[in-house]
Amino acid sequence: MNKNILKGLALASVSALTLAGCASAPAEPTAAPVDYKACMVSDEGGFDDGSFNEEAYSGLKEAIAVLGVQSAEAQSESGTDYQPNVDAMVAEGCNIVVPVGFALAAATDVASAANPSVNFAPVDTGLSNADFSPKYVPNVKPLLFDTAEAAFLAGYVAAGTSKTGKVATFGGAPYPSVTIFMDGFKQGVAYYNEVKGAKVKVLGTDGDDQSKWTMTGDFSDVAKGKTVSANFIKQGADVIMPVAGPVGAGSGQAALEAKGVYVIGVDTDWYKAPKFDEFKSLILTSVQKNMGTAIFETIKAGLEGTFSGGEDIYVGTLSNKGVGISPEHDAKWGAGIADEVAALEADIVSGKIDVKSGY
Repeated sequence: MNKNILKGLALASVSALTLAGCASAPAEPTAAPVDYKACMVSDEGGFDDGSFNEEAYSGLKEAIAVLGVQSAEAQSESGTDYQPNVDAMVAEGCNIVVPVGFALAAATDVASAANPSVNFAPVDTGLSNADFSPKYVPNVKPLLFDTAEAAFLAGYVAAGTSKTGKVATFGGAPYPSVTIFMDGFKQGVAYYNEVKGAKVKVLGTDGDDQSKWTMTGDFSDVAKGKTVSANFIKQGADVIMPVAGPVGAGSGQAALEAKGVYVIGVDTDWYKAPKFDEFKSLILTSVQKNMGTAIFETIKAGLEGTFSGGEDIYVGTLSNKGVGISPEHDAKWGAGIADEVAALEADIVSGKIDVKSGY
């Protein structure tokens, strides 16, 4: 995986993205109101996706409640909404704008250049130059997450729980912020095979060319998620990790119909998300990105006048609790796996185990 692409962004792969759903403050502040406005733009999944956008949105809501900031938000319904929505937040007089998702990179690049007095904190993406080298801008602070580390643990759990010896993963699109999950998951399964002398196979990530890994093509079509998952199940997979936001609900639907199949959530603890209640008993674990905390702290820094952009990039890791996996809930892991995962996490944090990623 290309480090520069992960720390910057592949602008060539992102379309220039109609105004949708601009709204006022999503929550009433309990703190005294302050003269500072924090704003957010979702990707096509929307703020109620039960996953990526919803976790990011929690950071804005906390800032409203705890810090007393004013706010505005724009919910995107498709890629054509991204640029108009980001521009609309600037027009709203926002001091800081949080564009949520790799797909909003191009819109962030354009808006940050045109509005140097406005701060931007894009989630899951940075900016890049024409040659894809990182582009550092004083008013832009990327919030990135090394989810390969946490996904490694999830892959180990999947391999240690599988009864068929086949597990699977797929994404919404081959963005670095998506493939990093899949890559870490694949490494975790490989590590399990190495230490256990097992031969668990990962479906959906054949070869090293990540652009050829299994993708649904979007982050909204639940039916596609169900179709892809059903195909994996037909091939023998009994654990599936969808990395496609709400599309993952389709994996849960397929698992319910198949029996004996488990799902691994991403971004938040899906077991606790009402959107996934229908199949919560089948959620083996979730690879979590603690975006809410990172966003809250970044808004707080902006309010206090200590916002730092440029090369000061935030990267969430196991070490700083920016990423992690959820514990066992209803679906139980293989015998002894929980203790082994705790030890693995400690080894990753100490550097004894090196999980490959772009960070």
